[in-house]
Amino acid sequence: MKQVTLPCGESVSALGQGTWFLGDDPDTRADEIAALRTGLDCGMRLIDTAEMYGGGRSERLVGEAIAGRRDEVFLVSKVLPSNAGRDQAVAACEASLKRLGTDRLDLYLLHWQGAAPYADTIAAFEQLKADGKICHYGISNLDLDASRQFVGTAGGAAIQTNQLLYNLNQRGIEWDLLPWLQDKGITTMAYSPFDGGNLTSHAGLTEFAAARDMTAAQASLAWLLAHPGVIPIPKSASVDRVTENAAAAPFELDASDHAALDALFLPPAAPSSLQIY
Repeated sequence: MKQVTLPCGESVSALGQGTWFLGDDPDTRADEIAALRTGLDCGMRLIDTAEMYGGGRSERLVGEAIAGRRDEVFLVSKVLPSNAGRDQAVAACEASLKRLGTDRLDLYLLHWQGAAPYADTIAAFEQLKADGKICHYGISNLDLDASRQFVGTAGGAAIQTNQLLYNLNQRGIEWDLLPWLQDKGITTMAYSPFDGGNLTSHAGLTEFAAARDMTAAQASLAWLLAHPGVIPIPKSASVDRVTENAAAAPFELDASDHAALDALFLPPAAPSSLQIY
């Protein structure tokens, strides 16, 4: 599996696994656990979750999936803005750790901007680091102005990533936010890489992919993987789909491929508000 280097110097899998909506249906639990474990077997060893997902059900599912394999995983979770105050974030992290069945998170993110001052959130993150409960921290769904404010707050420059909606259909961050993050050496974790499934059924992308012995899903991931410092985190409850996703990693797109995709999915021509799912 390809690797991406975080600002701290640590390398992580360039292709990870998301878990939004996983853990909600008891009837599919075994399949979801098998899918996550297959992803680990395929080298997709970054797993992203959040306390918000299913009110903690996704974290419990991930904890079960990684039991006995914790040291293989780069484990990411996120704190709700309503829990991002200094004391609240510490308590929220401890609750996440309990649900995940682990003593530490590799990366802990502010899920989106809320009312808590960034200084308080960062102070909580720093306390959690000092206590060994998290290794690194970062942000999610923060636009350029908010990202600048966070990084400009004492301790904020230590962020490792900004997790953002980014895919062929949703390219707005390319106007200013993505270049700023890349210039700072901050990685971008791309969630919803298939745009909620819209890309996997897109006629033009399907034709593009078939001509290159790929599926539309693999083309979507290969395009994201071609961007420096971008880590797509597709979610799947299917072993077959996870295997298909992992097989996208070796594909290399050339300049003509990128031009063809730009013709299908136009790059932004002006700034726009940050899109969030």
